[in-house]
Amino acid sequence: MAQIADLMSARAGLSSLPQRIILADGWTRRAIAFVAGAAGALALPPFDFAPAMAIPLTTAVWLIDGAAAQGGRFGFAPIRTAAAAGWWLGFGYFLASLWWLGAAMLVEADQFAWAIPLAVIGLPAALAFFPAFGFALSRLLWSSGSLRIFALAAGLGASEWLRGHILTGFPWNDVGMALAQAGPIGQAAALVGLNGLDLFAIVIFAAPATIVDRRPGERFLSNAAAWSAALLLFALSAYGALRLARSETEYVEGVKLRLMQPNLPQDAKFRPENGQDILRHYLGLSDRATGPERTGVSDVTHLIWPESAFPYILSREPQALAAIAHALQGKVLITGAARIESDGGGKRGKIFNSIEVLQGGRILAFYDKMHLVPFGEYLPLEALLRPLGVSHLVPGTWDQGQGPRTLAAPGLPPMAPLVCYEAVFPGEATARDKEGKRPQLLLNVTNDGWFGKTPGPYQHFAQARLRAIEEGLPLVRVANTGISAIVDPYGRTVDSLPLGEEGLIDGGLPKAIAEPLFARHGTIVFPLLWALVLAAAMTGRWRR
Repeated sequence: MAQIADLMSARAGLSSLPQRIILADGWTRRAIAFVAGAAGALALPPFDFAPAMAIPLTTAVWLIDGAAAQGGRFGFAPIRTAAAAGWWLGFGYFLASLWWLGAAMLVEADQFAWAIPLAVIGLPAALAFFPAFGFALSRLLWSSGSLRIFALAAGLGASEWLRGHILTGFPWNDVGMALAQAGPIGQAAALVGLNGLDLFAIVIFAAPATIVDRRPGERFLSNAAAWSAALLLFALSAYGALRLARSETEYVEGVKLRLMQPNLPQDAKFRPENGQDILRHYLGLSDRATGPERTGVSDVTHLIWPESAFPYILSREPQALAAIAHALQGKVLITGAARIESDGGGKRGKIFNSIEVLQGGRILAFYDKMHLVPFGEYLPLEALLRPLGVSHLVPGTWDQGQGPRTLAAPGLPPMAPLVCYEAVFPGEATARDKEGKRPQLLLNVTNDGWFGKTPGPYQHFAQARLRAIEEGLPLVRVANTGISAIVDPYGRTVDSLPLGEEGLIDGGLPKAIAEPLFARHGTIVFPLLWALVLAAAMTGRWRR
């Protein structure tokens, strides 16, 4: 009872909305958490309204305040109450920001329509256990002063890091993406990466919850958390604006790229009977003149086609290789393709989702996708699920490649190849070669046609673009249905094609810049930042 009285005394002057959230119980409390979480999706692409992230994070502070009213710090009841609030808030957030995954089940609706509830509701429900853990950890660190937002940052920041690593990881729509899309502020990723942005975002967007606090000695001028958030926001904005103002996009001499976005319907892309028509479409589009002084492929040096470009194994189709060699006139082609590696005993061997480099009808180099998509390219717990009739979306049984590693192509600097989903993992985009040199280009081929004109492709592009800022490398991204783009090493889009349109991008290759802090020391940046946040949270407890 003393804990409740203390909390109510400290909140006596609160406006009605925070007080109602703090005191809410039962389904009212769950509904508040769910709706607040769903509102956070407005901070993500394609909406990019960053202030919307303040809704779930300020609400989170008040929800945990309510859990703090239940007594002892280490008792089961307050931790359970905080975790439950975190689960409902996370469920609303992931449901509102990931509902588009259900569109993939409609490509072959006769086989996978039954799985729509699993994709649309089941995955968000499972992912919600991460913010539930984050809220529970925050409750253990909680205090009644303004510095309690650092307890939230420590708990929820740790849960976001875990979400990106446990069970191969799923770092999609981290709360830090709200800052990544917020103009110059996103340049901070060059210093701290996505997980560092998570911590910054939580502190900044949770701070409004402390501004309405009314307790003796804790007015705005002495509100350490609010001032910390304001100074952090100013510092990030100033750093980003200065970094962009002092930089210009420079280009690699002698490289003229052509990116081809065919915009093929997903239900036709994997049908073998469409193979010849698809190749003719690619070659015709690739040779299209794009201006009064352009004559097809004659004035480009490198063509790039999207992921899984062919409904057959290209290396086993000599006629297709010959047609490509004839049409492209010796130009270098980099394309997504399925690749088979024979076991030498007459069996099928392994099959990979790959990037292949071709010139003159010969395959010069390849990269095999390492980070496969769960339930898309492989089936987790296959021995249990396959007998139940569960299968993965992409036809065939795909094998895991070795990586990350560099990929070489004539006339281009060393590339860091990223097939589709691989572009969403911070700190895993690049690998140094045997001489210790890092790549000079991020190459991302993808096929987001599974998801139609939904928020999914916009979110995917935003995460790939963030890798360019983190690594200080240009990004060349080619997608079947979009968004294809050339992005400079500061994350600025030089040229792009919109979602759902057929077309070409002709452009130069931006130069890489000096290796940013995150690219050099990414493995230790987040732990150090998290330790600082934890120290701030503990300071709040000691002050109390």
